[in-house]
Amino acid sequence: MQSVVKQGKTVEEAIALALAELGVSSEQVETEILEEPSKGFFGILGGKLAKVKVTVKPDPLQRLVDFLTGVCERMGARVRVDVKVTDEVIKADLEGQGLGLVIGKHGQTLDSLQYLANVVYNRNTEARQRVVLDAGGYRARREEALLRLATWLAEKAKRTGRRIMLEPMCAHERRIIHTALQHDSQIVTYSEGEEPYRKVVIALK
Repeated sequence: MQSVVKQGKTVEEAIALALAELGVSSEQVETEILEEPSKGFFGILGGKLAKVKVTVKPDPLQRLVDFLTGVCERMGARVRVDVKVTDEVIKADLEGQGLGLVIGKHGQTLDSLQYLANVVYNRNTEARQRVVLDAGGYRARREEALLRLATWLAEKAKRTGRRIMLEPMCAHERRIIHTALQHDSQIVTYSEGEEPYRKVVIALK
C-alpha cells in the first residue's frame, strides 16, 4: 500500500500536503495522526509540528486481479484477468495458457478459486458484491453439457422407470439440472447426500 508521512502546522495542513503528494482525495485514504501539534514557550520556542501518516486504501478490483494472477501463476498457468462490473455481480474471466489447471475436474478448482476470490474482494469493504469467476468460457460450455445431460437422463428414466442418480455436483450445477427439468410433467428431481457429495436424483413422478 502506498503511504506518506507529512508534517504541518496543523493536522489538516499535514493531511492536505499528503493528499497533494499522493494525488488522491480524502475519501481514498486512511489517516493516522502520529503527533499532535504543540506550542513552545511563549508560543514560539520548542513548538512541535503535527505529523500524520496517510495511506491509500487498496482498490478491491486491483486486489482481486493481483490475487487471481498470482495464484494462477503459482499453479503453472499464465493468465490475464478481464473484469466486468455490473450492479449484480463482478465477472472475472480468465484467458491464457494452462486454463485446464485452473478449471480442474468438473470445475472444482475453479469453484474453489471463485470462493477465495469472493473472500479477497470483499475483505475490508463495506458494500459486498458477488464475484463470478470463469476461465475460457468454461461455465457456459459446462451449462450446455449439463442441460443436454439432464434431458437425456430424463428420457432414460422414462424408458426404464428407474430413478437415476448423478455424480456429486456443486449447488450451482445441481440448480441447473433442477431448472432444466422443472417443467417436465413426468419427472421429479431432488438432491440427496451431504456436501460436498450431494447428488441430483432424477425419477418418475
